[in-house]
Amino acid sequence: MLKIKGLKEEWIYRIKRILLNYLEYCEWNIDKTKTINYLKRIKDVLNVSYFRKNVYQIRKFLGYLNVEWSQDIKPPREPYYIPKKISRDDIITALNYFKSNPYFKQIKALILLGATSGLRAEELYQLTPDDIDLDNRIVYVRHNPKHGKTTKTGKSRITFFSRQAQQALMEYFQFFNNGCRLKHLFGQTHIQRLFRNAPINVKDLRKFFSQEWERLNGSYAVKELLMGHSLKRSVDLQHYTYLDESDLKKIYDRVFGEYKV
Repeated sequence: MLKIKGLKEEWIYRIKRILLNYLEYCEWNIDKTKTINYLKRIKDVLNVSYFRKNVYQIRKFLGYLNVEWSQDIKPPREPYYIPKKISRDDIITALNYFKSNPYFKQIKALILLGATSGLRAEELYQLTPDDIDLDNRIVYVRHNPKHGKTTKTGKSRITFFSRQAQQALMEYFQFFNNGCRLKHLFGQTHIQRLFRNAPINVKDLRKFFSQEWERLNGSYAVKELLMGHSLKRSVDLQHYTYLDESDLKKIYDRVFGEYKV
């Protein structure tokens, strides 16, 4: 059922691991007391966020099996979270950190693209050259599970990148298309290995975009659309706001088009 829903294989694997650990503890015999004892046990060893994910997946599984007491299982509240501040200096520091790396052209393109587009780390890893319109500075973020491309909301969208990122991508594409031996534009395993001891993480690039957009007084509604946030809680964005590609590009360019780090 999860595969039909279009979830990424990696996420389905994680869910399977959560459920298998639970079922093995219960000896494949679902029982309320054993379930409570299992949740108490893992609560002591997991952080709150991951414990909540375990509770949700186990409860959904029990609900799928029509176990009457499954809805009695209540996860703890999400802990209060203070976002990590990512500044322009942090981006510059990261670029300087990688300057002597043989894959610097790739890393520079990734950093500037992520920092000025608002893409999630997973969305960056899934990109292919066909998803990037260099001339018009457009990224097509596609939800197409059959081809290994998924988005958190299950919907495709577009976003944009700065002229500085455009130049870095042009240089990287020349490197990528001329015998560099890289099979993927920003392959996840390869990139994660490169960033293992870096001053920032790939996911911090999205945080920078969000924070810098606000610091530059960009439209909050447009930022929500570019970053691909869920619009379920926004009546305005669901029913009233309509901005086509041209509108979004004009607003983006006023905020980030000529931005340089």
